[in-house]
Amino acid sequence: MPEIDFAFLADAAETVPGQKFHVLGGGIARIGGRRFPLRHPHLALVIGLQVTSPETDREHEIRFVLLDPDGAEVAGATGSLVARSQHDARDATLTFSIDLWNLTFPAPGDYSFRILVNGSERKRLPLLLLAPTEGSEEADGASTAPSDG
Repeated sequence: MPEIDFAFLADAAETVPGQKFHVLGGGIARIGGRRFPLRHPHLALVIGLQVTSPETDREHEIRFVLLDPDGAEVAGATGSLVARSQHDARDATLTFSIDLWNLTFPAPGDYSFRILVNGSERKRLPLLLLAPTEGSEEADGASTAPSDG
C-alpha cells in the first residue's frame, strides 16, 4: 500500500506531477482568530505519496477529513490518482496539493486532518485554533503561525 512520505499545511502550494513543488508559508500548525466561527480564506494540504513500483499504474483512493475537537467532520474530500510508471522499476514519491478554500472552524480548539489511502488512515496533522486571550492585542481577522517544532 502506498505510504505518505510527508504531509503538511501551507498558505499556498503549487505542485506539478514529476517536478519540484513550490510552497509559501509551509508548516502551519496554528491559526488564530478574533471571532468564532472563524472562516479561514485558504490553506493548502501538501502530500507526498510514496508509491512502490508494483503499485504504479493502479488507481489509489486518497481521502482527507478535517475533524473538530469533538471528532465531528468539518470538511472532507475523496479523490483518486494513478502514479504512472517510468518503466525503470523504481519507487516514486508523487507530490500533490489540495486547495482548501473558506474553511469554517466553529470554535477554538484542537482540530485534526486525517489522511487516508485506499481506506486506511496513513497520517494525522494536528491544527490548533486559537482565540485571543483577555487583554491580547491580536489584529482583526485570521492569522497563521508555523508550528513550534
